[in-house]
Order: sequence, then structure tokens, then C-alpha cells
Amino acid sequence: MDGTSRTSQVLKSLGPGLIWAAAAIGVSHLVQSTRAGATFGFGIVWAVLVANVFKYPFFEYGPRYAAATGESLLEGYRRLGKWPIAIYIILSLGTTFTILAAVTIVTGSLATQLFTDSLSAVNYSIIILFICVIVLLIGRYPLLDSLIKVIVGILALSSLLAVLVALNHPAERAHDFVAPDLWTMAGISFLVALIGWMPSAIDISVWHSLWTLERVKQTKYRPSVRDALLDFNIGYIGTAVIAMFFLGLGALVMYGTGETFSASGTVFANQLISLYTRSLGGWTAPIIKIAAFTTMFSTTITCVDAFSRVLRRLTGIVAPRSVPARFDMPLYLVWMVVVVAGAIMLLTTFQAGMTGMVDLATTLSFLTAPVLGYLNLKVVTAAHMPATARPKPWLHVLSWIGIVFGAVLGVVFLYWRFFYVGG
Repeated sequence: MDGTSRTSQVLKSLGPGLIWAAAAIGVSHLVQSTRAGATFGFGIVWAVLVANVFKYPFFEYGPRYAAATGESLLEGYRRLGKWPIAIYIILSLGTTFTILAAVTIVTGSLATQLFTDSLSAVNYSIIILFICVIVLLIGRYPLLDSLIKVIVGILALSSLLAVLVALNHPAERAHDFVAPDLWTMAGISFLVALIGWMPSAIDISVWHSLWTLERVKQTKYRPSVRDALLDFNIGYIGTAVIAMFFLGLGALVMYGTGETFSASGTVFANQLISLYTRSLGGWTAPIIKIAAFTTMFSTTITCVDAFSRVLRRLTGIVAPRSVPARFDMPLYLVWMVVVVAGAIMLLTTFQAGMTGMVDLATTLSFLTAPVLGYLNLKVVTAAHMPATARPKPWLHVLSWIGIVFGAVLGVVFLYWRFFYVGG
């Protein structure tokens, strides 16, 4: 194979990994990582590293399975029997609306900084959701793919620049500053929320498998497992690095100053923008506002697409005879309306506290992660998975470490939350 052909194959494979990155680089990075650095400083870097390492196999199994079998992980769950797909449906429906509402309210809050503040964050959120629906119906996957590549590049560059400047101009700590204790009920709750969406919820491994198949339809080229994993690793490593950027920014600019992030979405968005402008200078405010907003908009639109795509595929799996192929696109639209409507109901009900909604969504994702991780491991090691495409032994070991770690920390959290007194 000549170099040109190899390069062409790699380029045709690129896309799903960056869309995955855009879905991941959102609340977990802009909100949770920045809050982590601002509250606990660089002492919490280990949690970000542990989450990225231990969750790696479960996300990697999405593109691995899709490239090896030509199926999504959903079909893989169904091949294991009825109980895995039933578990996924229950867990998915339990988190879909909360996750979409959480990412959208952050986007809406940033919109109040970029545009006029005559509208509330909730009203902006509703408008953004409708824009997402229109864009996806008009451009579908190809437009989503092109849009994401530009946005992720802008975010990576602006984040790197902000951190480099902040390293030369760190904030001074207050003279009476006392470092907070992570190992309290409040600290453990935050740790669970941070790890829950770092780099993202395990759910999006399913999304990645679907986007991999959609990319095949777009390019008419089915990537090898090697090429699909190259695309994934570029996106995955990139999200881990950017998470460190945001954590570092929070630690350098806010840690020890006595300033804390507000639970109000609008105030939080203003504080987030200030982190950048304090590092880069006030003249950068418009650029930073655009970069932050477009980043969260990309997360919101990928979530709208993914949830609708997943529910459409689940409908076909659960009731294949009642869903003819010609109804595939209309069914996608129906589920999009349902998903958006559910998110809007949550937004209007819990509009007072953005960080509370985010913590709820991330905690739910954390508690369900061991179950979804186990299902992913079962699928890629099942008999129908081509032997040459199955994960290496080190991935098996890392998978079980991740499952046990998530389960133990989840049990500890639930015990502290509901039974421990005096902590």
C-alpha cells in the first residue's frame, strides 16, 4: 500500500473521534475541571488522571466494536441477551433528559455573556435546543462532522494560550486561606461528580459506535480497527489534555483567592469568562466568549443528535417489525422532539441552580458507569467478536480495575450520602 492510499484511509476514518471529543469537552471540562482546580488546586489532578485512565477501555470499545463488526454497541448488547439491552434502556432513560438539560443550561448561561442579557439562561437554552434541531435536520451528520472539527481546534488553541499566560501571572492567595478538605461529604460528592463526567459519561461509547457507522455511510469507506482506534485516540488524548488546561486555569487564577463559583448559571458563565480575560487581557473577552459558547454549543448539538440516534436504534432493536426502514428518519425526528421536550421541562423546573443540575447529572453518570463498563467489556469479548479484533490482555485488566474502582467509590459515596453521620 503506498503512502497516499494510507493517508487517504486515515483521513476517511477521522471524524467520529473528534465528535466524541466535542461531546466530552463540555460540562466535564468547562465546569467540573475548572471548579476542581479553583476549589482544590493542583492537588486534585490525580482524580482527573485516574478517571481518564480507568475509563479508557470502555470508550475505546465503542469504535473497536463498530469497526470490527459493522454494528453499534446496541446490537452488541442485544446479542448478549434481553437483559443487557433492558439495563441499557433503563439507565439511558434515567439520564438522557438530565444530561441534556445540564449541558444546555451551561450553553444558555454562556449565551447571556455573548449576546444580550435581556433573555434568561433558560430562555436562551430553549432557543439553542430548537436551533440544534433545525441544524441536524438540514445538515445531518456531514454538517455536524465539519462543524465539530473547527470548534475543537479553536477551543484547544485558546485554552493552551490562556494556561501559558496564567502560568506567568498566577493569582495571589488570601493571607487567611485554608485549603479545603477533599475527604468530607461535600468533597466526596464533588469528587464523584467530577469523575462521573471525566472525560465523559460511559454512555457516549455507544454514541461513538453509531457515529463510526454514520461516517462509513458518509465516506463509503469502512475503516479497519486500527484506523478507527487512531481516530479515537486522537480525540481521547486531546480531551484529557484540555481537561488539564481547565483544571490548571482554575488552580492558577482562583485557588486560594477566596473566590468561589456561583450556582447561578449566568454568574458562573461570567466568572468563567473572567478566568480567561484575567490571564489573556480584557481585549480577549469577545474571542473567549465565542470560543466558550461554541464549545458548549457543540456539546449540546452532539447530545441532541446522539440521544435521538440511540433511541431510534433502540426502537428498531426492541420492535423491529413495527419500524420499517422508510420510517428511520421520521423516527429520528420523533425522538429528537421527545428528548428536547424532556430537557426543556427539566430546565424550566430547576432553573435556579445550574451547578446543582450539573452535579446531579454527573453523579448519575458516575453511579451507572460500572454497569455500562461491564456491558462494553462483555460485548467486545463475546464469541461473535472477531478474535483478531478483541482487546489485548492489558485492556482486560484495566477494564476490571476501572469497574471495581467505580463500584467501590460508588458504594462509598452512597454510604456517606445516606448512612454516615457526623462526616
